[in-house]
Amino acid sequence: MRHRLKRRRKIIAMVAAFALASAFAMVPAQSQDKPKDKLKVLASFSILGDFVRNVGGDRVEVSTLVGPNSDAHVYSPAPADAKKVAAAQVVIVNGLGFEGWMARLVKASGTKASPVIATKGIKPRKQAPHGHSHGHDDSDPHAWQSVANAKIYVANIRAGLIAADPAGKATYEANAAAYLEKLDALDKEVRETVATIPRDRRRIITSHDAFGYFQAAYDIDFISPQGVSTESEASARDVGRIITQIKRQKIPAVFLENVTNPRLIERIAEESGARVGGRLYSDALTDAKGAAPTYIDLIRHNVRQLVAALTS
Repeated sequence: MRHRLKRRRKIIAMVAAFALASAFAMVPAQSQDKPKDKLKVLASFSILGDFVRNVGGDRVEVSTLVGPNSDAHVYSPAPADAKKVAAAQVVIVNGLGFEGWMARLVKASGTKASPVIATKGIKPRKQAPHGHSHGHDDSDPHAWQSVANAKIYVANIRAGLIAADPAGKATYEANAAAYLEKLDALDKEVRETVATIPRDRRRIITSHDAFGYFQAAYDIDFISPQGVSTESEASARDVGRIITQIKRQKIPAVFLENVTNPRLIERIAEESGARVGGRLYSDALTDAKGAAPTYIDLIRHNVRQLVAALTS
């Protein structure tokens, strides 16, 4: 009797051990690498938020202050934004004077987290002489318009996430490497596509001076009546000069932007005879239903719009 009881206990123990081992085997390996609580990351605007999602993957919970189709130049933080900053473990900003309101917001929040400057290491382009800075320094903050610069953003974000979450280093490095490969392919695609536009036709008009880095990287001339900030107002003299230039150089198209009032560009088109070539995305992504819900979509959309307008 005692022998049977020992045997029965032994069988029960073996069955329990097998069940436990099977349960562990059913757990995906990657879930063991995920943190119990996701790293809370706050990005200042939508384009940065997309970069963070690509680098952070499943280990991060990303939110943004300035959302899709919204203009960070004229953003006015609400009291709730200070709470968002205080709750974030990592705060990522563009820098170069883009978020003139950010320093006050960080101070008001009381956060001890040092903001990660995504443009660290990028050689800033000086803003055009027309317009007024309205809180900017004399640097053009729109550095993401060059895909080569976007790769520096990714490297800075990767370093910031690793510093805050060292256990996720391998994940962040792998995610960043995969995304950087996509950006290399995008850069090549842009260069090949722009090469199809005759050089003497690579001139367009946009609302504000947001495409200087794109111009330098891909050899297309952008002319704008406003400075690098949408806060600056174009003078009548600037508008008149651009209308004359359009007529003299036979510039074929003017473009709207998703963060600026269309009336100025529509007026220039009407008085110059140039057609409105479409909408470019400069300082913000669209929502998921729009044409540019990600950074890669934004660059691709803009290039296709330019080619369609300048080769037809």
